[in-house]
Order: sequence, then structure tokens, then C-alpha cells
Amino acid sequence: MTGSILLEAQQCSVSRGLRTLVSGVSLEVAAGAIWHLVGSNGVGKTSLLRALAGLARIQVTGDIKRHAPMLYFGHSLALKSALTPRDNLNRHPSGGLVSDSQAIDKALSAVGLSGYEDAVTGRLSAGQQRRVALARLWLSPPPLWLLDEPFTALDTSGITVLENKIVSHCSAGGAVVFTSHQAPDLGAQLQTINLEDYRGD
Repeated sequence: MTGSILLEAQQCSVSRGLRTLVSGVSLEVAAGAIWHLVGSNGVGKTSLLRALAGLARIQVTGDIKRHAPMLYFGHSLALKSALTPRDNLNRHPSGGLVSDSQAIDKALSAVGLSGYEDAVTGRLSAGQQRRVALARLWLSPPPLWLLDEPFTALDTSGITVLENKIVSHCSAGGAVVFTSHQAPDLGAQLQTINLEDYRGD
């Protein structure tokens, strides 16, 4: 899969009402690539990412093609606070079920939540809840990941775990497009698009 194109966007513009957020964005995401969308608050990072995922509720123009199965990780963690981390991961928000309890426990261990499998998710800290949601990355086979602010609320160790997971995913032929106000350490694969250069009206 290395080198194949997983996502293309040509002259993509995103508008809300009469306001154009970003205009003329072109992007080609190959297997192994990591793309970082940067810019100030309100510039349109989330809106563009949702457009790339086919989830935008506002006007999108241009040509967007997805050539591979996709995982979208948004601001909402899509967790039920009354459920345990194990039960939350067993019921993926996409509607799919993960029946392999060993895989779920391994994913929770990978994000540093070994011993919290049966805790009440709503009683965990914000960072721990973020880790529960991110554990889905260890359980999801789609090669194309679109991640909106995935590093939010993570401590230093959590950031390192996620950085390593993104790099290993892309080294195995996956690709990632993400937004973040942080500058994570993601190696030579990392490419950046500054959306300030594509501001609309």
C-alpha cells in the first residue's frame, strides 16, 4: 500500500452562510503520510477536516475523493459516562461491535489505562476519558485516520503514546490528517498546511 493515494482534495472551499472559511485547498494524502492542519481558532480547521471526512453540514465545493476506509475522531469523545471503558469500547460509535475482550483490554493497556477497565467512565479525569476514546485507534482497521485535536487533555506520557501510535500506523501503510495547536514529534513523515494561507472572505 505504500505510496498509494488514500485521500485527494482539489480546490476545496468550505463556507458557512455567506462567509467562506477556507478557499482553494488542495491536498493529496498518500499511504505513510502525516498531514497537520494548523491555524488560529475559527480559521476552519475542524470544518475542513469534516469536509474531508464527508461529514460537513455546511457548504463544501471542490473535488474530494476518499480511496480507502476512514476513521474520523472528532471533538466529541462519543463515550457513555455510565459505562465502563471496556463497555464503551465494545460499543463503537460507528455502530460496530468489538467482541474481542482481550483486544479491548490490550488497547486500554496501550493507552495507560490498565486497571481501569471496569471503572465508571464518568468518574475518570478528562485526560483518562480522552485515552479511553483514543484506545479505539488500537481497535480500528481503517488505514485513513482524520483526527480533530487528538492531543487535547493528554499529559506528556499520553502525548508520547499517541505520537508513537500515529507513526507506527503510517509506517504500516496508513495515513493521518489531524488538527492540533500543538507541534507533536511525528518525524520526517509530517507535513503541514497552514490554513491562514487559505482564508476566505
